[in-house]
Amino acid sequence: LEIGFTSVVTPQTLSHLLMGNKNISYVGCMIQSFLYFYLGTTEFFLLAIMSYDRYLAICNPLRYPSIMSKSLCTSLTLCCWIASFLLIIGPSVVFLQFPMCDSNILDHFFCDNTPLNHLVCGDTRLLELLGFITASLSLLGTLTISVVFYINIIKTVLSIPSARGRKKAFSTCSSHFIVVSITYGSCIFLYINPAQDSKMELAKMVAILNTIVSPLLNPFIYSLRNKQVQEALKDHISFILHLDPYGLQALGQPRNSITRDVYL
Repeated sequence: LEIGFTSVVTPQTLSHLLMGNKNISYVGCMIQSFLYFYLGTTEFFLLAIMSYDRYLAICNPLRYPSIMSKSLCTSLTLCCWIASFLLIIGPSVVFLQFPMCDSNILDHFFCDNTPLNHLVCGDTRLLELLGFITASLSLLGTLTISVVFYINIIKTVLSIPSARGRKKAFSTCSSHFIVVSITYGSCIFLYINPAQDSKMELAKMVAILNTIVSPLLNPFIYSLRNKQVQEALKDHISFILHLDPYGLQALGQPRNSITRDVYL
């Protein structure tokens, strides 16, 4: 999902910046728009399913292995892909029925729905209504599911008597919570309250956060809970800063000749 989502917008945007050729075909634009919203909607559904997974892991830890089986994970994942396709295909087909006006200048760095609607001839109120309904169902619907699960998670965590247990429980869902906050915050701004002409420049900056910055940060956010990744990151930073990457001096242990040669 992440590879597909980043491949829809980022490579072509970089190509436009580097080559200076900012043209895109009509078919290519329609494919890009459909894949962008299809994969983005799939991510919303998957984030909601992940919040359910975190709810089971924290609130029902003993039953988690029996409930969250491989077959259930596969079924939930397939449901996310199918539901997002059914939700996006309707508005996409309706949009294709509208003719395009003479102007072919898209005021954006990719084929988003608001600037595309500005190029359509005729009454676009139906398109705007379908876009609002789709965004509300995919964004607010899945966000409501995540909020409900997180309310139960917070209640369970706060009832844990030990501070260490509470910290461990919070760390279990911290990465998911960060991704949810960044993703939903930017998308609600863009699609629940569509940008007007006066806000288009701000909408472009928020779109950069949603299409480039957030997918770039996701691998780091999800993997920083891994102790091996944390240790490797600390060693790498220490090496860059010309410090002891293995922490041997801090532990009072002398380096051997091999380590010293490699370090130098």
